[in-house]
Amino acid sequence: MADCLFCKIINGEVPSTKVFENELVYAFRDIEPQAPEHIVIVPKKHIASTNDITAENSGYVAAIFEAAAQIAKQLGIDGDGYRIVNNCGKLGGQTVGHLHFHLMGGRSFGWPAG
Repeated sequence: MADCLFCKIINGEVPSTKVFENELVYAFRDIEPQAPEHIVIVPKKHIASTNDITAENSGYVAAIFEAAAQIAKQLGIDGDGYRIVNNCGKLGGQTVGHLHFHLMGGRSFGWPAG
């Protein structure tokens, strides 16, 4: 999508601090981190939100979670734990219309979230 911020980041049109990339996934540091380690993980294919996951594109979600495990290990937060968050829709807190997951670690998180 031409006006999608995350598509522009994936295409190198908007700068980011990349931490991981493969053929399906791109991951970068959040510009407003909510934890010592805060990574945004996105599929390289534009999928608007969780509501748009289908049998045809769900492999991207599996690839995101595989990447999350690798990134957590790379950052050294796999042992102590981390949180993975997906916001869907306006009331869910989604601010960019491209499916993405936040990988956060390096501090303790409370429950319930939000």
